[in-house]
Amino acid sequence: MDNKTKILEYFDHFHAHPEASWQEVETTKKLAEIMEDLQVNYQTFDDVTGLIAEIGEGERVVAVRADIDALWQEVRGKVQANHSCGHDANMAMVLGALLYLKDEPLAKRIRFIFQPAEEKGNGSLAMIERGAIEEVTHLYGVHLRPIEELPFGQVAPAIHHGSGIFLKGKITGVDAHGARPHQGKNAIDVIVAIHQFVKSIYFSPFESYSAKLTNIQAGGDSLNIIPGSAAFALDVRSQSNSLMAELRQRIDAGLQSIAALHEVDITWEWDDYTPAAEVSDEAMQIADSAIRSLLGEERTAAPLETTGADDFHFYTIKKPELKAAMLGVGADLAPGLHHPDMAFNKDALDIGARVLAETLRKS
Repeated sequence: MDNKTKILEYFDHFHAHPEASWQEVETTKKLAEIMEDLQVNYQTFDDVTGLIAEIGEGERVVAVRADIDALWQEVRGKVQANHSCGHDANMAMVLGALLYLKDEPLAKRIRFIFQPAEEKGNGSLAMIERGAIEEVTHLYGVHLRPIEELPFGQVAPAIHHGSGIFLKGKITGVDAHGARPHQGKNAIDVIVAIHQFVKSIYFSPFESYSAKLTNIQAGGDSLNIIPGSAAFALDVRSQSNSLMAELRQRIDAGLQSIAALHEVDITWEWDDYTPAAEVSDEAMQIADSAIRSLLGEERTAAPLETTGADDFHFYTIKKPELKAAMLGVGADLAPGLHHPDMAFNKDALDIGARVLAETLRKS
């Protein structure tokens, strides 16, 4: 069986067996089985899913990471795990790079990090704690891109992801009879104030950012009760880590002011932070060279900028000297990432695998 056929076989298996974040037990077992078949040394963990494998010899270590979890979403009326973000493809491409490299004489070690829980925004931290990037000088990731960003056949040497974080809040006011609103502290009024406030946050138009309400829970079945309590959530994003810090400060101050104005208690916590990309010029140039040598200049795309987030960038936050870049692979992917019916041209898998292998060779 040739490598391209094996890559498709890997993809088909993982696509048919999705597992949500931190629950990738069978996925990890399958990865271990593949390593056994390929006679590649690997390590698993007793307390967390995921796997780290390594080939080659030498003091230098370069690495590539694949995320292995699926989303939990409704698909044609059924709520289930679903690989609508393409992590099944990412695994297949990284395994493909391993296939292309494993029998070559290597004057360095190449580490393959199969990381859990990217969708939770903190699986990378678990791998970092377990030594995934110890001794690593260069780290690469890979991700399929939606058709509006990159067409099939093109590959970008870097993806500049934005930063993302959630805020979960609770409002505690006073319930009242619908006929006596003056006796209560209406949590819905507070929600409206929060909505207006986040829509009025402005920074430079040359920087990409957003803050918006994504969840509201208030009131009950009795429509003549003014609800004093409510829960809410915000999705906050920015293209840089510095702007994210300013956004958080602005929102913290605004919520404090709204609580004082409406004479209610608002409590909140920030959750599931994912940093913006810190892309290494050196790593990006190595990837660019690999793409050009394999595919030619016409199929070498410019670096991509996207407002989406990826916890891949915790690796460089925790190890600033690490030279890292995530490659973007065009696959005519539609209707879009995270859409339950996401589909793409599977011929992109072998392209991504070969480019990754060449990037690792050149690093």
